[in-house]
Amino acid sequence: MQGLSCLHEKSSRTALSHFAVLNHNCGMQCRPAIDAYRRQLLHRHCQSIPGCARRKKAQALDKLHCIRHTCTGCRAQAIAAEPTVTGQPQQEATPIQASKQSLPQSLAYPFEQLEAKWQSYWSKHKTFKTPGIQELDKSKPKFYALDMFPYPSGSGLHVGHPEGYTATDIMARYKRMTGHNVLHPMGWDAFGLPAETYAIQTGTHPADTTSKNIDRFRQQLQALGFSYDWDRELATTDPEFYKWTQWIFIQLFNKGLAYQAEVPVNWCPALGTVLANEEIIDGKSERGDHPVVRMPMKQWMLRITKYADRLLEDLDDVDWSDSIKDMQRNWIGRSQGAQVSFKILAGEGATVPSEAELEVYTTRPDTLFGVTYMVVAPEHPLLSQITTPGQLAEVDAYVQKCGGMSDLERTELQKSKTGIFTGSYAVNPVNQEAVAVWVADYVLGSYGSGAVMAVPAHDSRDYDFAQDFGLPVRQVVQSPSPDQDLPYTGEGVAMNSCSESEEVYLDGLPQQEAQEQMLAWLQQTGRGRPQVNYKLRDWLFARQRYWGEPFPIIFPEGSQEAKAVQEDELPLTLPPTQDFKPSGRPESPLAKLTDWVQTSDPATGGRARRETCTMPQWAGSCWYYLRFIDPTNSQRMLDAEAEKYWMPVDLYVGGAEHAVLHLLYARFWHKVLYDLGMVSHKEPFQRLVSQGMILGELEYVAMQQSDGSYCHDSQGQGTPVRLDPAEVEKRGDRLVWSKHPEAQVSAQKHKMSKSRGNVVNPDDIVYRYGADSLRLYEMFLGPLQDTKVWSTNNIEGVHRFLARVYRLITEQSVSASAPSQPQMRLLHATTKTVTEETSSMRFNTAIAAMMAFVNGAYKWEQRPRQALEQFVLLLAPYAPHLAEEMWQALGHDKTLAYEPWPEHDEALLVEDSVQLPIQVNGKLRATLELPKNVSKGDAVAAAQALPTMVKYLEGKDIKKIIFVPSKILNLVVK
Repeated sequence: MQGLSCLHEKSSRTALSHFAVLNHNCGMQCRPAIDAYRRQLLHRHCQSIPGCARRKKAQALDKLHCIRHTCTGCRAQAIAAEPTVTGQPQQEATPIQASKQSLPQSLAYPFEQLEAKWQSYWSKHKTFKTPGIQELDKSKPKFYALDMFPYPSGSGLHVGHPEGYTATDIMARYKRMTGHNVLHPMGWDAFGLPAETYAIQTGTHPADTTSKNIDRFRQQLQALGFSYDWDRELATTDPEFYKWTQWIFIQLFNKGLAYQAEVPVNWCPALGTVLANEEIIDGKSERGDHPVVRMPMKQWMLRITKYADRLLEDLDDVDWSDSIKDMQRNWIGRSQGAQVSFKILAGEGATVPSEAELEVYTTRPDTLFGVTYMVVAPEHPLLSQITTPGQLAEVDAYVQKCGGMSDLERTELQKSKTGIFTGSYAVNPVNQEAVAVWVADYVLGSYGSGAVMAVPAHDSRDYDFAQDFGLPVRQVVQSPSPDQDLPYTGEGVAMNSCSESEEVYLDGLPQQEAQEQMLAWLQQTGRGRPQVNYKLRDWLFARQRYWGEPFPIIFPEGSQEAKAVQEDELPLTLPPTQDFKPSGRPESPLAKLTDWVQTSDPATGGRARRETCTMPQWAGSCWYYLRFIDPTNSQRMLDAEAEKYWMPVDLYVGGAEHAVLHLLYARFWHKVLYDLGMVSHKEPFQRLVSQGMILGELEYVAMQQSDGSYCHDSQGQGTPVRLDPAEVEKRGDRLVWSKHPEAQVSAQKHKMSKSRGNVVNPDDIVYRYGADSLRLYEMFLGPLQDTKVWSTNNIEGVHRFLARVYRLITEQSVSASAPSQPQMRLLHATTKTVTEETSSMRFNTAIAAMMAFVNGAYKWEQRPRQALEQFVLLLAPYAPHLAEEMWQALGHDKTLAYEPWPEHDEALLVEDSVQLPIQVNGKLRATLELPKNVSKGDAVAAAQALPTMVKYLEGKDIKKIIFVPSKILNLVVK
């Protein structure tokens, strides 16, 4: 409350007159709040008491948590009566939202008023606006800090979201103070299925829903004091943005990197769209739990595979964690091996041509002698021809069953193996042995040739399949250990790998040499060739949705050949409609808008139809970081000079769940733009940091058995019962439920989700403790990249720290005298630590150093302005609202956002004195502060001169002196 902040300038009579405001007759419900407010006023008043009495009183009240009462009328009277701080603009208090009035709000310091005040100031003065490239001082270093922009969902933020945003904001504020030009923007990844699903359910247009959600998100982010340049705000749904998304697609199309192909897709009739493999669980859509079927469909594809090698090689040039790089490398999945041809031996009645062959890719050509069966994918083009009439019914039924499974489900290692014998065989080229050909779901038609050679002795999946179906196992690699069980997948020497007729001799050769000889033999005989393969598939880039970027593509009447629209026709905007429902056919709702679909070919004037699919949500997020550089340019995607100055992004922060797809897709588009000369760097994101997840509050659970009793140990089975945390306490090394002390209680942590009811709304935390407290707490929880557990109760610790900072500067007059040597030492040691830890993004340890400083500063009799000013600058990136207020309280009339960052003096960190323990006969008797380089004789003399040492030394002879410089002085006496 603002009135409290002025009490150090006002008389105690003025302070105590505030009590009159609370002498009202609203009933006993306000009495606790009145008492709390009185205690808070007394707390401030007691600061004027000099000496130890005042300090003891302050320490006693330091943990006071005053609760603001809920009588709105009375609260309004109290606020109205509070005086305005002299020299500061009056800031109207933010109205209390009805949903929050039942929440207790801390009165430890007036955070609500001062945070609203400074957010208004920053907005009015555009404090964090980054000048355009022509106005920018380009002699200064640059720092481009970027968050992975959010999808604006209807539920708003929860407390896990601001973690990454706070980290980038700390770095952005820090870099401004270190003399950098800073670009720190925010926008919205606003296209997506949830808004369209909501539109179908309610009839609300997705644009209306999205706009409302964006407003909500923006309000929440601004309430947290993030220093974004809001003039650069963008949304992927804005036609002026997706005009350039469409322009990029045209460039991909013209380069042959965008094409149409008929591919098996995951079609969800209920959602009316194709789903990615990652969006399917147990054959059903992740959103809505709707059935999904596999079916062939003509789709737009992006040829990302053409860039596979560059996507791998350039990972060496970026500052990313090894784990993220490995995830990208594994997804690309580059491998070197051989393409081998197996002649098909048709079973009785099979219609496969006599010259047909099965092509397989293997990374282990040295194991060809171990092949005992073959497997083809359910979608393999030759499957219907190699299946014999006697097996046809079983194979068809199996293929239909596999059609409802995603690729992820089919390749799950832990699932039971299934398959059907086709009735035909394949001939192994190295020994002419006929092996059975099976169809099984664990082989994908989209990887390699859609067929594999099975070597069960040296592949775990093949081995399990062979065991389940009684197929032979032949070992062809000798393990170094004679007792090695099969399957053996390690390195060894070849065995059982010779053929006189084919003149192949591998026995006794090490793995690498055996592979080389087999590759040479395959090439010489024409039965195979070396091959480089990738797990990476071309990117399926179409969705059968309304709410997405329209493709800038037309098809002239009577033709299936796609043509790009003229670039001067962009943006091709979404047509207005209220009919978002899927038709039940594999097509977009746009297909029903015939007036929009029917168009003309500008080249011929003839009739044409538009592409009715829309782009996936990934499209806008592939390049949005570039548009932030030049967001209002209507003539070009971005200005070349601005791109050259600002790129690459210096710090990119986001969740590890985007480590593969988003980052891979964005890097692919960036490389295409690099080839087009639109960007000057090969990689978009120089440094990537993935913040750890913040889990919900600990949940305490006991297991209830069928008879109503509770399990006594952790092995017990039953129904989990979630307990009230207030009823759980720790006794020794176990948790105890007060109602049933015999029950075994476990503490569990879970991801925040609405279904669990453990989502914490940041608005509530900001209301109760302030934005600075939320920012500081999330950074203080632990290292940024670690997973942490939220605890609302624990936030009170950092909140008390901020209240102590407030009182440190406002509770007594600030001294104009220079800091003493010990004060300077503490200040500069703190400066060094905070600087090093902030620049390394070890925010929790930087906060700990600032807490240690405040503890030390409270012991000072005099509080020098110079020391407090430097400390406030250190605090500014972390708790910007409080820091701005304290900067103003210290006599400054401008924002501190661009003040120079403090520097430490290493010479001041050198201790010139030491605390030397003095022992007599090995027992500590005193401690002396002495010069660091004190001699042995001077140390003994000083010890003997201490009055407290007289009784230990009087009448005794010193027999031995043990002196370790700066460590200890021990006098042995008798």
